[in-house]
Amino acid sequence: MTESMFLTDLTARQLLAGYEKGDFSPVDVARATLDRIEAVEPLVNAFVRVDADEALAAAEASTTRWRAKKPQGLLDGVPVSVKDIFLQRGGPTLRGSRTVDPAGPWTEDAPAVARLRENGAVLIGKTTTPEFGWKGVTDSPLSGVTRNPYDLSRTAGGSSGGSAAAVALGAGPLSIGTDGGGSVRIPASFCGIFALKPTYGRIPLYPSSPFGTLAHAGPMTRDAADAALLLDVISGPDWRDWSQLAPARALRAGLGEGVAGLRIGFSPSFGGQVAVRPDVAAAVRRGVGRLAELGAFIEEADPDISDPVEAFHTLWFTGAARVTQPLGEEQRALLDPGLTEVVAAGSEASALDYLAAVDARMELGRRLGRFHETYDLLVTPTLPLTAFEAGVEAPKDSGHRRWTGWTPFTYPFNLTQQPAATVPCGVDADGLPIGLQLIGARHADALVMRAAHALYESGATSLPAPTGA
Repeated sequence: MTESMFLTDLTARQLLAGYEKGDFSPVDVARATLDRIEAVEPLVNAFVRVDADEALAAAEASTTRWRAKKPQGLLDGVPVSVKDIFLQRGGPTLRGSRTVDPAGPWTEDAPAVARLRENGAVLIGKTTTPEFGWKGVTDSPLSGVTRNPYDLSRTAGGSSGGSAAAVALGAGPLSIGTDGGGSVRIPASFCGIFALKPTYGRIPLYPSSPFGTLAHAGPMTRDAADAALLLDVISGPDWRDWSQLAPARALRAGLGEGVAGLRIGFSPSFGGQVAVRPDVAAAVRRGVGRLAELGAFIEEADPDISDPVEAFHTLWFTGAARVTQPLGEEQRALLDPGLTEVVAAGSEASALDYLAAVDARMELGRRLGRFHETYDLLVTPTLPLTAFEAGVEAPKDSGHRRWTGWTPFTYPFNLTQQPAATVPCGVDADGLPIGLQLIGARHADALVMRAAHALYESGATSLPAPTGA
């Protein structure tokens, strides 16, 4: 193993410890990360832009601070990538669309990006997204198809697929993505990494999403401890988001408190509503068994969820119609054909349709709230399947037309705004990663993270390294 490979294998916490000891510098790590990106990018297509000069300049400044023993914030010198949905001053945010003018001006950081800068992070580049983040796989007319690190013929998932592939391949240990229906959890599950969709409002957003209060931001990392560190940074307050939550206790503080005594409801298939592939079901059940070994009380229990897909579609499709509303006829001709279909459906919805979807959403939230009166956490598969062929919205011959057909475990918890994390729990017969999902009541982010960290500490999350790139 070369030194460069060694550095790109380290977590953010290990990098920070190495900087403090003087074992290596942020410049060493930035160069190793850029080399890694150069090697894997032609294979997986995870980045829309790599800011090499800016990253090296930031790493030089960080190295100077570490040598003076005056690091800046919690992430000084750590490479971080950012999904190309978040504003980042100095370069275009194209959102996967040929309809966005790259000329800008681009003078403002999104709240999460601003917090990264304040904490000394090295912004390494912008990662791929489907157009406006509209679907659960990552391909777009602008940037093409993003591929899975474990099998280049498969999808990385989406809509934060570039971030998931980058983290899985050592192209920076940290990334931030967005999640409106599973968009950090889907690709994290497919690519074998960790991701958290925190309670809505925990991470301030600006501009606000056209998909409204379905859309969260979230950390995508190699493990739960790195995600806690990243979330503690990017959840810093920002006046531009009027819906942000009040500051909470740092997640890092209680991460090691374990799961002993927690009441966990395990729903393998939402009461038989979801057909889960046998390899996935078996791996998730083993992960639940590990939680029991760690002292949690486990009971098979299905929350009262009748499929809320129609309500979700109304809210999601109208959001898509809204984001494309300013476009002229020539610009609309440039859109992803699937997005065009969704926009047409959303444009036909009435205000009463929208309010009926809001009512269904509130009722689902009430039922999940009742479930969490009994159970601290809910465990499900993250997805009922593993990564399928790249370049399509749904698996061929699946009978599904839209991405929501194969993500029944993720989008309900965007409707309810609950915290939900995915942790790797094994691989299928083809060597493709499987994810286990941990869901808490609203504001119970710390419990979700404690359980995820316990699984990492127990070794239940270990996977073989990616073989595709």
